[in-house]
Amino acid sequence: MVNTKVAIALVSAVLGAVVTVGCTTNSPTASETPATETAETAEATGTPEASETAEATEASSESAEPYEVFAEDGIAIRGADPVAYFTEAAYVQGSSDFTHEWMGATWQFASAENRDLFAENPEQYAPEYGGFCAWAVSQGYTAEIDPTAWKIVDGSLYLNFDARIQERWAQDIPGNIAKADTNWPGVLSN
Repeated sequence: MVNTKVAIALVSAVLGAVVTVGCTTNSPTASETPATETAETAEATGTPEASETAEATEASSESAEPYEVFAEDGIAIRGADPVAYFTEAAYVQGSSDFTHEWMGATWQFASAENRDLFAENPEQYAPEYGGFCAWAVSQGYTAEIDPTAWKIVDGSLYLNFDARIQERWAQDIPGNIAKADTNWPGVLSN
């Protein structure tokens, strides 16, 4: 007979793996495999210690929901200062002297003040859709960006592949945002 705690841990591990894989890649991450294997081991041996380990591992992987940002060599949005779009209404290149780690990427800023503003509330300044091209996300895929092709709409920053794609996106900004909002973050698994 299967212990209820073990069964719950096994179901949680399987569901957690499905959710995590759906948001990232098709290969399991290091945090998924041990939880599943531990739950299976607990079921086979009936040991409560293994079951509790599986539950603790699964709980920690569920709380760290994966999120991707457009980054090259670990640098988000090609090193553009995301705060400057709001404070200076311009594209400003960030500096490696002023950085902040957030969502698995290094964000660069033109000043310590901008870095600190971002660190206090990154969601306020970070571009929508992880900094991927807003037009591409509205079409159901991701694409890189040109940080000079940007627009702030209703207090949110949107980046595009280039000026030509930005013109296409601008033909129906509300419609494209609605489509992109529906597609995000599912497009990350495409």
